[in-house]
Amino acid sequence: MSDAPVIGVLALQGDVREHVAALADAGADARPVRRPAELDAVDGLVVPGGESTTMSKLADIFEMREPIDKRIAGGMPVYGSCAGMIMLATEVLDGRPDQRGFAGIEMTVRRNAFGRQVDSFEAPVEITGVDGGPFHAVFIRAPWVERVGADVEVLGRVTGGPAADRIVAVRQGNLLATSFHPELTADSRLHRYFVDLTRTAR
Repeated sequence: MSDAPVIGVLALQGDVREHVAALADAGADARPVRRPAELDAVDGLVVPGGESTTMSKLADIFEMREPIDKRIAGGMPVYGSCAGMIMLATEVLDGRPDQRGFAGIEMTVRRNAFGRQVDSFEAPVEITGVDGGPFHAVFIRAPWVERVGADVEVLGRVTGGPAADRIVAVRQGNLLATSFHPELTADSRLHRYFVDLTRTAR
């Protein structure tokens, strides 16, 4: 479709193919992005789940950090899932001292807050602004949000279990982040939400 926004998936490490497929299903012209010239061609960007410390190092190696920082400052929509949420946070707890993200969302995020890989779980999460009932959320070594700034809207919290009421979805302007991995489910509502956000921002 002619009005399809071009949305890149930061292809340094992580769930790149899954996000590209989910974005295409949601109506975007989706493509992997790993070079500054490729970033110039997109309307929005997804920072996928993966390993945030590795992603941080590769952002420097591929000379992507400064271009992404500039595009975020210029209002480009960005969605971060799991490790992507960590990369968008202004403060990270339990991260490596040399770890640096894009610091777009005024929030404090705790790495691996829900536990290690063996503690991965699935839970229903209601997302403000996404119709159709709770989201079947997949958490894998996921972070949670411990503090948000005044301009950050909390979109979703865990509703039950030992982590009840923990913040797992937020938005600040054109920046969106979730602790969980919607790209690992067949539910494309969150990707559609981001595609719509990107289309409006464009």
